[in-house]
Amino acid sequence: MNYENPLIVQGDRSLLLDVHAPLAEECRNALIPFAELEKSPEHLHTYKLSPLSLWNAASANFSADDAIAVLQKYARYDVPQSIIVWIKEISNRFGKIKLINAPNVHFSDDSEKTIIKKTVDGKEVLQKITEHYLYLVADSLAVFKEIGANHSVKKYLTVPITATAPDAPDYSYILKLTDRGTIKQLLLQTGWPVKDEVPLCDGESLSIHLRERLSNGKELIIRDYQKKSAQALIGDKGPGTGFGTIVLPCGAGKTIVGMTIMDILKTSTLIITTNISAVHQWIDELLDKTDLNRDQIAEYSGENKEIKPVTVATYQVLTWRPNKEGPYPHFSLFHKRNWGLIIYDEVHMLPAPVFRVVAELQAVRRVGLTATLVREDGCEGYVFSLVGPKRYDVPWKELEREHWIADAECIEVRIDLPVSSEIDYAVSTAREKHKIASMNIKKLPIVKEIIQKCPDDKILVIGQYVQQLSLIAKELDVPLITGKTPNSERDKIYADFRNGKTKVLVVSKVANFAIDLPDASVAIQVSGTFGSRQEEAQRLGRILRPKERKSRFFTLITRNTVEEEFGSNRQKFLAEQGYEYKIVRYNGELNIE
Repeated sequence: MNYENPLIVQGDRSLLLDVHAPLAEECRNALIPFAELEKSPEHLHTYKLSPLSLWNAASANFSADDAIAVLQKYARYDVPQSIIVWIKEISNRFGKIKLINAPNVHFSDDSEKTIIKKTVDGKEVLQKITEHYLYLVADSLAVFKEIGANHSVKKYLTVPITATAPDAPDYSYILKLTDRGTIKQLLLQTGWPVKDEVPLCDGESLSIHLRERLSNGKELIIRDYQKKSAQALIGDKGPGTGFGTIVLPCGAGKTIVGMTIMDILKTSTLIITTNISAVHQWIDELLDKTDLNRDQIAEYSGENKEIKPVTVATYQVLTWRPNKEGPYPHFSLFHKRNWGLIIYDEVHMLPAPVFRVVAELQAVRRVGLTATLVREDGCEGYVFSLVGPKRYDVPWKELEREHWIADAECIEVRIDLPVSSEIDYAVSTAREKHKIASMNIKKLPIVKEIIQKCPDDKILVIGQYVQQLSLIAKELDVPLITGKTPNSERDKIYADFRNGKTKVLVVSKVANFAIDLPDASVAIQVSGTFGSRQEEAQRLGRILRPKERKSRFFTLITRNTVEEEFGSNRQKFLAEQGYEYKIVRYNGELNIE
């Protein structure tokens, strides 16, 4: 027992970190590999131990003993014995089941052989392929039997016999290479993470190098954490490396991390991102920061469908299909070239249909880039099993202290519902109540007042409802971007905002993701998608590019309505990252000095 130690380990697997204790900073860094930060307000930060957090750690060779040693070193009171036992049992599940190559598996008939069409140098050719197989190996008879008894899993598995698998390990099953991701996903759901030790394919080679200087003559500086995150993913290029997720705040340069990985691997790359503007930004960044030329980079979107050594696509085009029951015709993009790397930008937004393709693409090196692994559908485990475990994470406040992202202040302005709307609100459904509260007409004069009081800032007004945003844009006489804005017009408006021709821009949720507006220093959120913490992270991220002035993030909330409840859930994410959330009651004048 040491009362000066910073950490309190509780029996419910939560960890309380006293930020004022002498070893608090050292302890926080030691917790990053195996504990999930849940809240980080002023005095006590809360971390949580979970199976997924321990398996993420185990995949990076951080053992149960390592985790226990950290807790015992920094704990103020004795670590509960039940926590020590639980950590060992859960962590030790990682590695009990492995995937390895099955090079000597053969089937004598031709049923496993298929004729496929493959595009080579723009021409379709017929190619005969043979199905490849893997061994799923358990470390004990008990685990082997448990896997075989699982109805959802066993249909993908075959028990080896000498005729087809002469060198099969003990307690193993045979499965098709194409079922590799599906098995990992299903077994994770049953509490058995799979350690994937099947080597990845190198893919098509590509000469690509990061420039020493940008097109404007400035030196290209790769930050230390960007180098570390790229190397954490690549590892030694051996089994178990080359796939995973990198978590960095918006504005921290995730695009540069992706390009650093490309520079190290030097292979044909497919990049998938959220919208057409993000596609164009990736292409511009590649041309500015690498020695690739325009003829080596293709855009695959609703407008253009080219395929080149580096191809940048949108999730939307991949998940388009002519009818709800039909196939996804653009999934073929994943097989049109011998990709050596796939980058999933904003991986927390990975659509459910794409997960099915990702499950098949387990032989390709892949990285997910995101500011937050929070998924409102609770599918963080899918990202872990199919894209890969978290390989690198940096707290937002740490990068703020190092001035790599902007210092930000979060302000919630609470206003009354107009008397004329009270009856409509009272008799409406929950969804309609949210809309009425969100579209409160009293928000408009507050938006105007904030803009007047921030004359030197570039300002984004962000919302959910196009009707509300159209009115605001008209009243302010400023550009509006929604999902219906043509891409050419959208790019021009963004360019005008970047170069200072436009200082105020009204945007719908299309601007939540992967939009680079480096000089934006004020965001005014007039409405949101119910209680989405993910959305809150992305919207704050629009103003976190490093700059000399402090950024300010305003949220307008209607008092005593469901919007207050949803707003508090969104605030939770900001508190978890250590941001103070100032609440102001609007009484005719806004004091924001």
